[in-house]
Amino acid sequence: MKVKATLKQIAKELNVSVSTVSKALNDSPEISELTKVKIKEYAKLKNYKPNVIGLNLKNRKTKTIGVIIPNILNSFYAKVFSGIEKVADKQGYNVITCISNESIVKEVHTLEMLSNGTIDGFILSVSEEAQKLQDYSHFSEIINEGTPIVMFDRIAEEIECDKVVVDDFDSALNVTQHLIKLGCKNIALISSIENLSVGKLRIEGYLKALELNGIPVNENIILRTDCEEDMKSKIEGVFDNNTIDAVFALEENDSVAALRVAIKKGYNVPEDLSIIGFADGILASRRLSPSLTTVSQHGVEIGEVAAKLLIDRLENDDEIEPPFETVVIKTKLKERESSRTKKKSARKK
Repeated sequence: MKVKATLKQIAKELNVSVSTVSKALNDSPEISELTKVKIKEYAKLKNYKPNVIGLNLKNRKTKTIGVIIPNILNSFYAKVFSGIEKVADKQGYNVITCISNESIVKEVHTLEMLSNGTIDGFILSVSEEAQKLQDYSHFSEIINEGTPIVMFDRIAEEIECDKVVVDDFDSALNVTQHLIKLGCKNIALISSIENLSVGKLRIEGYLKALELNGIPVNENIILRTDCEEDMKSKIEGVFDNNTIDAVFALEENDSVAALRVAIKKGYNVPEDLSIIGFADGILASRRLSPSLTTVSQHGVEIGEVAAKLLIDRLENDDEIEPPFETVVIKTKLKERESSRTKKKSARKK
């Protein structure tokens, strides 16, 4: 394997200073063309490669973005990352991705590890544990040290930074209104994201829709938990002990679980029961029968907007920093087989 030469070695071999070698390789006008050619050819012969990280640190820019996501298995985050990577690549930025696994400890460690000069700024979605504890001091510390952050989806309202969110409250209100227009009156709500900011907003939207339509709140068909592991048994309880004609699930896994339990319990979907879920993943749209009606959060667009916000701030040369923005991406209801309006049929016994 060819050993890479260093500036010092090249300078010694050619009997010139390290500064001369560096300037020649960077096409400095201070160095004659003859010397430049001589040094460049020798550097190429000796397999010299510039230390990009070192140069970037010297210039205070690494052209690298750090992305922190809570869960690698969630298709929504994969779509967001796709959007981030698309814009970053176009603008000449590299992307380092880390996973918090919903842990505030890991989130803090990742921020500290990457903010030592490895990256220029962060794009992140706040971990569940941080939102549960309402502890966001680690974000403030990073921002105060001069590293910008763009938050998406799960955000901390009290942290001053750019943010990209969807209209969670309005989306949930509109979905519930849609189900009511289909003739549904007993709409069960299922949420395993009780601790998250997005979960709280979606529940508020659901409750507001019931209020606007004069439908009393039935706590027996509102399932709120922060544990996916016991979700299935709790969903079965909702189906067993109540007469429901619709389910609004606030997370993809919740909607999939609800559909499977409904079929197991003998419901015809959508004749007996309409089901709508948040997040438009492959599982919901392609691998289930009937296919699920979902709320699309436009993950790719969220990633693109977040990356643009961060890069624009990083490349801003004005002495005065621009004000922080919160960009709201409108969701879209994708109607599929689980909520079609059909003639009612008798439920299986």
